[in-house]
Amino acid sequence: MKEELRQQFGNIDIYLFDQLLKGTYDDCRSVLDAGCGQGRNVAYFLQSGYQVYGVDSSADNIAWVKQLAAPFSDSSPQENFSIGLVENLPFDDEKFDLVISSAVLHFANDDRHFGEMLNSMWRVIRPGGYLFCRLASDIGIGNLVRPIGNGRYLLPDGSERFLVNQEMLLSFTRALGASLHEPIKTTNVQNLRSMTTWCLRK
Repeated sequence: MKEELRQQFGNIDIYLFDQLLKGTYDDCRSVLDAGCGQGRNVAYFLQSGYQVYGVDSSADNIAWVKQLAAPFSDSSPQENFSIGLVENLPFDDEKFDLVISSAVLHFANDDRHFGEMLNSMWRVIRPGGYLFCRLASDIGIGNLVRPIGNGRYLLPDGSERFLVNQEMLLSFTRALGASLHEPIKTTNVQNLRSMTTWCLRK
């Protein structure tokens, strides 16, 4: 059973897995992983016949994802996976039912860059579609992070990240005209970092 689950879902983000178990994305057919890395969050969608797309700035990562997707070329051909930037996605408006952004937005250089990435992803989601985000925040560790400028902070784990807080996420939600289909949820990892799940519907 454990091996079957691993084959079906791979190393999927557990909070994305939670949404799948809840059936949130049952009516979605086209999925973009924006900043897909090596594809840890696309294995299930590929195997389940979704039209899967991926964009990443790393040529090596895209090569890896293309290899992962090769057996599923009928629904997700190789040209669906391309080198590119999240802030400049090479897709038409309102193309996707679901956009996944897992551990990407906290690499923003500053507020402007964050907004560019967010708006680019939002642009390609169809009305009624979903944005799934996991990103670093200062929620629960605000007194432990040190600002280093442009919205970026030094975390107790030694990393540097662009951090959001709940007020910011609610403000972005309103500005996008979006709705939260799940409450904002945060995992505090031994006061070293906090990762927040932000689930929107267009």
